[in-house]
Amino acid sequence: MKLIARCAARAALSLALPLLALPALSQTLSYLGQQIVPTTASFRGVLVGGLSSIDYVPSTGRYLAISDDRSDRGPARFYELALDLSKFRRSATPGDAGVTWVNMTTILDLDGKPFERNMVDPESLRLDARRNLIYWSNEGQRSSQGFQNPTVRRMTLDGKPAGEFPVPHYYNPSGSNGGLAAGDMGVYNNLAFESVAITPDGKTLWTMTENGLAQDSLPSAVGRGTRARMLSFDLDTGKAGAEYVYDVAPVPFPPAKSGDFATNGVPDMLALSDHEFIVIERAYAVGATTPGIAALTKQPTSNTIKLFLIDTRGATDVSGWPTIRGRELTPVKRTMLLDLSSLKNDDGSVLALDNIEGITFGPVVDGKRTLILVSDNNFNPAQFTQFVALTVDGPLP
Repeated sequence: MKLIARCAARAALSLALPLLALPALSQTLSYLGQQIVPTTASFRGVLVGGLSSIDYVPSTGRYLAISDDRSDRGPARFYELALDLSKFRRSATPGDAGVTWVNMTTILDLDGKPFERNMVDPESLRLDARRNLIYWSNEGQRSSQGFQNPTVRRMTLDGKPAGEFPVPHYYNPSGSNGGLAAGDMGVYNNLAFESVAITPDGKTLWTMTENGLAQDSLPSAVGRGTRARMLSFDLDTGKAGAEYVYDVAPVPFPPAKSGDFATNGVPDMLALSDHEFIVIERAYAVGATTPGIAALTKQPTSNTIKLFLIDTRGATDVSGWPTIRGRELTPVKRTMLLDLSSLKNDDGSVLALDNIEGITFGPVVDGKRTLILVSDNNFNPAQFTQFVALTVDGPLP
């Protein structure tokens, strides 16, 4: 795979993400433009979709993106792609001319074979070019179809397994299918490890549950937040390290009908330093009336996307705590950077947002660093794969 040679040659550059000072980043994110890939798009005969994370590779100028396809429409996989930001537009119908699919790599299980159907749920990935590895998260499962533990794994750049990090036992689902019965433990279904972040010094990997654990707090709902956990791993030893609590906000808009599905959670985060992160909170409520009008469906979008700056300094390290319920602790500090519902296209229309689940730094454009977001279309014909580019307008060190 050509990507391996290119990354090895310039490994140091790919880890050289800037440490953004808090005052410089605050209130300085601007909308550069977007591109939209229709759900009917395919690459090498496989439907493109389910993009749940994205990672920029400075040494190639390209990106890696993982699909959360559970080996259903194709093998569990990740893509290499190129984005031409000069073709991004502040338009409700920007097209997809700036998106080029370059490669597709099958992710292999611990036995070195393609995952069987519904035996994996890939959600996030980050490239560690210094070690020639990709770290990726598998959300696991808690449902009537069976229980699967959430995992964080290593693989080589050609998708072969390279080990697994030891996730503490209290993340593993046990008890009832819903996770709401007395004595239930572990992640809720579809609310586990959606994120992977690597600190700029290359020493630590972080992941976070999308919502709380069953023994810690209820899932998010209208009028109720949830207490997610951030979990770290030392990349030299592979051992689990510090663990903090992140308070996810309640669902901001109610569903159109009382009792319909609604959620808010953390699908990805990006490390700025060893203690500062940008976190996505992505809310969805069926039929909710939110500011945007979906570009392709012409129907009100039900997604609300917000970016938060968080700081773990001063937060309680809860590593080794099987439950946090009833215990005094200090969560991480959390400050909103941007509500993407405030962004507008050149014609004045509000930016319609799909299911944004991935974030990465991008290249420098006109002297400004970029942030790139990507949506997971859930392989739903009414949704689309959306790339949104923001610029960091404050000074960079």
